[in-house]
Amino acid sequence: MRISELLQKESIAIGKKLRNKNTAIDQLVELLAKSGNLKDKGKFKQAILEREKLSTTGIGEGIAIPHGKSNAVKRAALAAMVVPEGVDFESADGQDAHLLFMIAVPENGADLHLEVLERLAAMLMDEDFRKKLIEAKHPSAFLEIISAEEEKRFAKASEKEKIGYDVLAVTACPTGIAHTFMAAESLENKAREMGITIKVETNGSGGAKNVLTAEEIKETKGIIIAADKNVEMARFRGKKVLQVPVTDGIRKPDVLLSKIIQGEAPFYGGRTEAEASSAGEEKRGTGNKVYRDLMNGVSHMLPFVIGGGILIALAFLLDDYSIDPANFGSNLPQAAFFKTIGDAAFGFMLPILAGYIAMSIGDRPALAPGFVGGFLAKEGGSGFLGALLAGFAAGYLILGLRKLFDRLPRSLEGIKPILLYPVLGIFLMGALIQVIINPPVAWLNEALYGLLSRMGTSSRVLLGVVLGGMMSVDMGGPINKAAYVFGTASLASDEFQIMAAVMAGGMVPPLALALAVFFFRNKFSEKERQSGVANLIMGACFITEGAIPFAAADPLRVLPACIIGSGVAGGLSMLFGCALRAPHGGVFVLPVISHPFGFLAAVILGAVVGMLLLGLLKKNLPQTL
Repeated sequence: MRISELLQKESIAIGKKLRNKNTAIDQLVELLAKSGNLKDKGKFKQAILEREKLSTTGIGEGIAIPHGKSNAVKRAALAAMVVPEGVDFESADGQDAHLLFMIAVPENGADLHLEVLERLAAMLMDEDFRKKLIEAKHPSAFLEIISAEEEKRFAKASEKEKIGYDVLAVTACPTGIAHTFMAAESLENKAREMGITIKVETNGSGGAKNVLTAEEIKETKGIIIAADKNVEMARFRGKKVLQVPVTDGIRKPDVLLSKIIQGEAPFYGGRTEAEASSAGEEKRGTGNKVYRDLMNGVSHMLPFVIGGGILIALAFLLDDYSIDPANFGSNLPQAAFFKTIGDAAFGFMLPILAGYIAMSIGDRPALAPGFVGGFLAKEGGSGFLGALLAGFAAGYLILGLRKLFDRLPRSLEGIKPILLYPVLGIFLMGALIQVIINPPVAWLNEALYGLLSRMGTSSRVLLGVVLGGMMSVDMGGPINKAAYVFGTASLASDEFQIMAAVMAGGMVPPLALALAVFFFRNKFSEKERQSGVANLIMGACFITEGAIPFAAADPLRVLPACIIGSGVAGGLSMLFGCALRAPHGGVFVLPVISHPFGFLAAVILGAVVGMLLLGLLKKNLPQTL
């Protein structure tokens, strides 16, 4: 982190006259407080004075650099002061100090204060540089002089001398939309506060961005993997890696960063390269592993379902039902065009789901058996549930074959991936799906969706209330994903009302909070009020995760209000008979939702209910806030 990044114009004073060292410390602390970097001035000043008791921070040559590390500091920062007439800082060389810098670092800021002190002292040893700072006419000029000196020093440094990243991170969520980037931003912001350099790779819906390089991985202290789906891990073997759910990246960035800096993360795959090359993935909780494998399949499946579903819905929107009701969706040429493409994309849904679940478990050799299992589940009537079981079966089948093939001579190593795994894997998967999985699961599917089709209005409304409410329980966590996956699975069985209810429930939390922030301003902090517009947009786009910061700050009041509001929206969506063929899109898919005005009314009424409950449950903040 550069000196110029820690210093603000508001925390620089030029031409000051000071009586003594204590006055200097008081005014430097005031500058830091004025720039908004302190939580408690008195507590931080005490940390500075405690440091001064050890030895003076007057380093000679007319320079003093008092510094303190305290939990009274919001974020790492500097204050600077030019004292033309000087002030006695008890320097060893007896000279008065004309240039004063105060370093403030949070308690969890590792050794940042020492790093800043080292860089600052090195720069200030240049007499010409000190003279320019003392002659600066105003804070902007002072800051420009420091920036120019840093640029000159960085330009002289060779590539080998470049400062690497203390911590690397990878963030990923199943949909690759909200959690991925919220976790990245949370880690980056907290690292900045703690004075830690970080680079975050985001595995979003548009692919991996800001990809970590081999050199960066080699030089870093450790890596944080905040992900709910599988990411490419082989590159991290032999490094300290902390694997956590993506929500930990959003809610606990300080804990994760501190563990890496303090060396508390376990080695991934072994301490040495030899150990790493032979070791498998480190052990994780069974439930967490199953969830990740499932979400790996879901995340790869979603683009096919969303794209195909919307195109099919457009076909029905453009077609004329009266021409041939039995052929609705393909009566007119333009409708048939969209229907053909949409059906092709949608048809990949189950093979993709099974294939990538299998690959998450058994690596690349499991992909083909998984694909075949998913296709046979689709053709055999076991649908989404059959494909899901096929994915897990194919993955563990390949793991079993791998152990069996380990006994073969080394001379046969080359034919395993191109002959043994594909032939035996696909054959055994085919037999398993057709003989064991398809018959009972197809019957169960038929019974389940037969029950749904026979449900009366009241039963469907109750189902909508439950699913809508589930979308708000953990806002992107396992319960939310369970409701979402159930809605997506229903699409494979031509049951489209469930998906509409799920989406309505998922849109409510950020919308309710956006409305509450506007109508009940005295119940929210300034930072929360500023996020109102952003939550309005996220809610409209079906990004439930926009409500997470509010829920994390006040879960006992925010969660009940959001759950009830979402349940109302889900139930009303069912009541109005809304149906949706695509599992995403928010207001952007209104034209292809059946009964769009009913859907819009359900979402708005759910958001209003959530808003009113937030106004009732949340307390007014003190006026000082």
